[in-house]
Amino acid sequence: MGLFTKDIKTFEDLFEHTLKDIYYAENQIVKALPTMIEKATRVELKNGFKKHLEETKTHVTRLEQVFKQQGLEPKGTTCPAIDGIIKEANEVAGEISDKQVLDAALIAAAQAVEHYEMTRYGTLIAWANQLGRKDAAKLFEQTLKEEEATDKKLTTLAETKVNKAAA
Repeated sequence: MGLFTKDIKTFEDLFEHTLKDIYYAENQIVKALPTMIEKATRVELKNGFKKHLEETKTHVTRLEQVFKQQGLEPKGTTCPAIDGIIKEANEVAGEISDKQVLDAALIAAAQAVEHYEMTRYGTLIAWANQLGRKDAAKLFEQTLKEEEATDKKLTTLAETKVNKAAA
């Protein structure tokens, strides 16, 4: 059945699958960020990644709240999209010896992750509202705002410093 499991038959099932998808993704991001922190050379970038690691841990906790609200056990389902984004980031970062270019690549990789998360949270907000789960929608909205803020900070850092240094 392609991207989805054969267990998805209803809108509720789709909501639950997507919740498990982003839960898996957030946990993978928690695992990947320490490597990005280690590889980043600019202090602002390292600190930004450190801050986002703490935020991401909060995102995991919020998702666990949603699982509990839904009467579900917090559990992820493998997300090939986030696995691919993280794998590509690691491969690209491993090939770059110029530290200025490496920082630009790390920002690009981080933004690919952020954009994936923003699409998932936007979808989950809409679906939670449709299903009458306002409490879940509010938690998703908090996280979406944080993801958007992180993306904006990364863009600003890239455009004002990192890309110029890399060029």
